[in-house]
Amino acid sequence: MVGRAAAPAAGTVLNALANGYGSAFAIEDAYTEATVELDDTGEVTAEIAKKPDGDTRLVERCVESVIEQFGDEEGGHVRTESEIPMASGLKSSSAAANATVLATLDALDADLDREDACRIGVDAAREVGVTVTGAFDDASASMLGGVTVTDNTTDEVLRREDPDWDVLVYTPDEQGFSADADVSRCERIAPMADIVYDLAMEGEYLDAMCVNGFAFCAALERSTEPLVEALPAAAASLSGTGPSYTAVGDRETLEALSETWSKREGHTWVTTTQRTGATIR
Repeated sequence: MVGRAAAPAAGTVLNALANGYGSAFAIEDAYTEATVELDDTGEVTAEIAKKPDGDTRLVERCVESVIEQFGDEEGGHVRTESEIPMASGLKSSSAAANATVLATLDALDADLDREDACRIGVDAAREVGVTVTGAFDDASASMLGGVTVTDNTTDEVLRREDPDWDVLVYTPDEQGFSADADVSRCERIAPMADIVYDLAMEGEYLDAMCVNGFAFCAALERSTEPLVEALPAAAASLSGTGPSYTAVGDRETLEALSETWSKREGHTWVTTTQRTGATIR
């Protein structure tokens, strides 16, 4: 029994580390694909393409969790292949979890509501310790597409829309693991996060991104220069705990901003929001 699925990257509107509420949007042109082949060994193994020493605990736990709920003590092997830079703030872990859960469901020929499927991956991420909040905001955006606003303490989607945005992504040549973020510093900016949450719930996502970006760059000691360079023509934010930044605006503005951001070391590309979410292949 073999299943395959893919899930997109996502960018941040509101980081949930400060007050438990989060918001994120799915990004086109960067996906993680998972292939799950089930067998009768009773054990789950995994590999990450081109990363033989990569941490596979999350995707292994995702397969195990789906089998526990819908299988019959099967084992199996999961292989993931990703266009999303790992530990970049572009939700690579959430995308891997989503793709793996859907691929396992596909292999078992089992049907499950997408939000519930998303929660399996979020629970797995908490169990193996790759996230502080569970990252339901990131996972829901990747799984459902569009932009979501969530309560990460209850894993509820509070708002979802399908914006058609042009997006600029800048990923520096470094990594930043969300599990290593200084949560206490982030919690100090909860009043600013509350403002971002109110803006997001009112659908003012671009204003929310700008406030989130400056607040969390300060808390996480990231440079605000990319954000300043984007203003006033585009809205920009730190994505997750970094190191990536995303900006939203009209295509011409983002292409001009790309020339500025690309002078830094790293990778910059112009894309769009992704509105359909994760898919079975």
